[in-house]
Amino acid sequence: MFESQPHKELENLMQRDAEFRRLYRRHQELDKQVLDAELGVLPLDDVTLARMKKEKLFAKDRLTRMFEQRVH
Repeated sequence: MFESQPHKELENLMQRDAEFRRLYRRHQELDKQVLDAELGVLPLDDVTLARMKKEKLFAKDRLTRMFEQRVH
């Protein structure tokens, strides 16, 4: 996420904004867990996996809005 954005802008926002930093870390955590579940490394039921994917998507949407509002 944010691969197409300048790294410095993301880094500055991570340092300045605790909410953004917390949400970004949560998104990364969910991303890893979803990937692990899809690979069969992390056993999860379908309902839990769907909930995690939904939470991850909401986090990404919120992060994108926050980034656009604070950087641009």
